[in-house]
Amino acid sequence: MKLLMLFATFFKVGLFTFGGGYAMLPLIQEEVLNLGWATYEEILNFIAVSESTPGPFAINMATFIGSRQGGILGAACATLGVVLPSFIVILIVAKIFDKFKKNSVVQGCMSGLKPAVIGLIGYAIFSVGTEVFFPSGISFSVFSDISFYVVLLLFTAMTVCCFKKLHPILIICISAAIGIGAGYALGIPV
Repeated sequence: MKLLMLFATFFKVGLFTFGGGYAMLPLIQEEVLNLGWATYEEILNFIAVSESTPGPFAINMATFIGSRQGGILGAACATLGVVLPSFIVILIVAKIFDKFKKNSVVQGCMSGLKPAVIGLIGYAIFSVGTEVFFPSGISFSVFSDISFYVVLLLFTAMTVCCFKKLHPILIICISAAIGIGAGYALGIPV
């Protein structure tokens, strides 16, 4: 039953979200929290692990949560669930898109999806950012914590690296070095 639940949950996530992994994040958060499969802090850790491993974000999240809930079979069910809707939709769209790409309704739907995806990604950034910067609620005490300044420094450094058009692998290596260095400086075991 748990395996079917993992498949169904992630199938729903894959079916009803557009725009990739970050657009899926709000729905993944809601489903996983409502089902009691993880706490909010664990979801933040899942996000970090999913971003640190090769592969698409949503697939990594589904695999990680699935393996935690149901072992290897759970990972397979959750991963298949999140991938299958996209696979089916791509097959259907590939067959019919050439016939309908000039259709005004199709163009209108595609234009309407863009702001929705941006909104979903913005919500994910806001909810994760709020938990990272203000874990105890919004207060000025966050400015007295060194971890706030470490995260701010890391964010600033990565923003500069992106505008300088550095290779993504170099940005990942710089992020890892700063994160490890900050962890040692703060006494966090790595």
